[in-house]
Amino acid sequence: MTTVGALHDKLVVNRRMRVLVAWFAQLVPKEARILDVGSGDGAVSALLQAERPDLLIHGLDVLPRDHSRIPVELFNGSDIPYADNSFDAVLISDVLHHTQNPTDLLREARRVTARHLLLKDHFRKGLAAQLRLRFMDWVGNARFGVSLPYNYWTEAQWTSAWREVGLHPVRLEKQLGLYPKPADWVFGAGLHFIALLQKIEVKS
Repeated sequence: MTTVGALHDKLVVNRRMRVLVAWFAQLVPKEARILDVGSGDGAVSALLQAERPDLLIHGLDVLPRDHSRIPVELFNGSDIPYADNSFDAVLISDVLHHTQNPTDLLREARRVTARHLLLKDHFRKGLAAQLRLRFMDWVGNARFGVSLPYNYWTEAQWTSAWREVGLHPVRLEKQLGLYPKPADWVFGAGLHFIALLQKIEVKS
């Protein structure tokens, strides 16, 4: 596992972070105060702040880290410890598929954002999608003690959850270019998305 993890870090992680930061920097609103839910060591948010110095980013995570690149507060994984509308935007990157019920955390994220939610996650789509996603998840996260319920949703499930909690997709990107070719043909296309979601009123 150590060898596989080291190879993964060398070949994948740095490129993946650069690509994600480029997308987030393009999509996140100007001069926003952002809560990064599931921030880990804050590496992505630190790079995002360097790219967009107009942003102020706070982290939230369930696991303590020895060294964090942004201020990070611990929480229980379900209840976000902030008041309604505390942030201009909430960022959740590759976190919800690690939860048993993503809708619950989506609802909490909607509560604490005043405007937007920026979401990166997976679509369970295409040939052997579940197996490909499980492999990526295990390689990237098992050695860090991250919970791995392998809870991947279809695009229809995501759309239904957004509608249920009161989020509307302003922009949905499905071709992110996270990996170099030909690896992107197997581990990229169809499996990843970034959505900029706007907070709307829930119809009763």
